[in-house]
Amino acid sequence: MHKMIGRVSLLVCLMASCCQSLDQTITLSNGRKMPVIGLGTYRATGDVIYNSVLTALDVGYRHIDTAYLYDNEKDIGRALKHAFSETKIKREDVFIVSKLWHTFHSRPLVTEAIEKSLNSLGLEYLDLYLIHFPFGLKEGTNETTPVDPQGNVLFSDVDYVETWKGMEDVLSKGLAKSIGLSNFNHEQIDRILSVAKVKPVINQVECHPYLNQKQLKDFCSERGIVLTAYSPLGTGRLLNDTVVLEIADKHNVTAAQVLIRYEAQRGVVVIPKATSRKYIEENFNVFNINLSEEDMKSIDSLNQNLRYNVVDYAKKNKYYPFNLPY
Repeated sequence: MHKMIGRVSLLVCLMASCCQSLDQTITLSNGRKMPVIGLGTYRATGDVIYNSVLTALDVGYRHIDTAYLYDNEKDIGRALKHAFSETKIKREDVFIVSKLWHTFHSRPLVTEAIEKSLNSLGLEYLDLYLIHFPFGLKEGTNETTPVDPQGNVLFSDVDYVETWKGMEDVLSKGLAKSIGLSNFNHEQIDRILSVAKVKPVINQVECHPYLNQKQLKDFCSERGIVLTAYSPLGTGRLLNDTVVLEIADKHNVTAAQVLIRYEAQRGVVVIPKATSRKYIEENFNVFNINLSEEDMKSIDSLNQNLRYNVVDYAKKNKYYPFNLPY
C-alpha cells in the first residue's frame, strides 16, 4: 500500500513538472528581470508599428525591441505615450531595448546616440542598450550607411572596446538600466570582458534551429550573459520545416509557436516580429506549451550553422563578427 502511494505521489510530481509553465521573465546577471518574449520591430514603421506596439501591449507583451537603424523609434514612442496615458500600463512595466548604430562608436558619441533614441521614444531611460555590431562606420554623417562617390561603404577605425566604455558612461548616467552586445562573437565578447568595469548582460544574435548557436550560448552562459534570439523563425523559412510541423501537429500548436517555445525553453530571450493581431497573439501564447526532451533533440538536430543575416558589405572589416564559427 505504501509503495503504491509512493508511486502515485511520484507520478503526480512528474505530471506537475511536465505541465509546469515557462517563467515569463529571466533574471539578468545584474539582478534585473527581462521578459522572455518581446516584440521585434525591424522593418516596420509608421502606423503599422504604432498599432503593433499597442496591440502587443494589450495582448500582454512587456518587452519591445527596437534600434536607431529601424527608423521607427518615434512611432514606437507615440504608441508608448498613448499606452502610458490611456491604459493602466506604466513605464516601469515595459522593458524597452534599443541599439547603438555604427556611426556613433566613438566614446562621446554613445551618449549622444542614446539621447537621440530616448528623445524619439519619449523616454528618460532604456531598460537595455546594445552595441548593434562590433564594427563602426564613418561618423559625423546623417547616413546610416555612409558611402564614398564610388559607392564603397566608409568604415571608422573606432575600436569596439572604446565603444564599450561609452556604453558604461550611459549606464552611469542613468540613461540605460542595463547594457549589452549584439552580433558579437566569442573572441570579441572575451575582449570586452577583459576590460569591462560592467559586463554585458545580453548578446543579441540571429538564432533559430538552423543556426542554434549552441556553442555561443554555452560560452555566454558560462559568463553570465543571456542570449536574445532575433529571426527566431529563420526569416520565415522554418515555418515549413517537416520536423517543426510534425512537432507542432503533435502539440496542436503552430510551427511559429514551436520555434518560439524552443528558444524560450532553452533559456534564450526571443523577439519574434509580427504586425497583425493574430500573429502577435500567437507568438506570445507559448508559455503553456511543453516541448519534450525528444522534441528539443529533434529540433536541435536541424542545426546547419546556416546564417541568413550576413552583412555582406562588412565581410572584409577587421571587426566583422561572423568569420568565426561562434
